[in-house]
Amino acid sequence: MVFTEISDYLKNIQVNSIDEQRKETLQPLIDFIKDRVQADKDVRINFICTHNSRRSHLSQIWAQAAASYLGYNKVTTYSAGTEATALFPVVAQTLESQGFQIEKLSETDNPVYSIKYGENEHPIIGFSKVLNNNFNPQGEFAAVMTCDSANETCPFIAGAIKRIPITFLDPKISDGTPQQQDVYLERSHQIATEMLYVFQQAQK
Repeated sequence: MVFTEISDYLKNIQVNSIDEQRKETLQPLIDFIKDRVQADKDVRINFICTHNSRRSHLSQIWAQAAASYLGYNKVTTYSAGTEATALFPVVAQTLESQGFQIEKLSETDNPVYSIKYGENEHPIIGFSKVLNNNFNPQGEFAAVMTCDSANETCPFIAGAIKRIPITFLDPKISDGTPQQQDVYLERSHQIATEMLYVFQQAQK
C-alpha cells in the first residue's frame, strides 16, 4: 500500500484530461503491461532519458507508485540514461511535496536517494546511471524513451523486448526562473496522471 498522501493524490487525478492523441502514444505501454500480466510474467519497465536526471526518474517513481496503488504485485520500474549525471535536487523536492519520503544516502557528485512510496514497500534507490548499470535489468523489459534526444540517438536498446517512445517536455527549461517550482510540479503531475492511466487501462 502506498502512503495515504500519495493515495489521496492519485485518487484525485483526472485521467480524462489526457487527450486522444496522447492516449495513442501511451497504448503500446498499456499493451505491454497487459500482455505480461495475462501471461503471469514479471513486468519490468526501464524509463530512459539522456542524462537520467529528471523525466526518467519522475516516470520510474510515479509508475512504481501507481502500480502499487492499483494492486499490481509483479511490476518493477527502473530508470537510466545514455550518460550518467545526477538526479536533479528539485525533482526530489517536488516528489517530497507530493507525499514521497526521500532520504539522501550519499553526498557525492551523483548522490544516492532512498525514495519511499509506502510503509511496507521497498524504497526506490534513485541515482543517475547508464543503461548497463547493475541496478537495471539486462533483459525481458520494456524500454520507454522519455526524451526526444534519447529516442533519436538510441534506436536499439539491448535486452529490451519492446521499445516505446513516450516523451515529455523537459522541466529543465525553467531552471533558475521564478516558475521553476510550478513547472516541475506540472511535469510531475502530468507523468503521475499518465502512469496512473496506463496501469488502470492495463487492468481492463
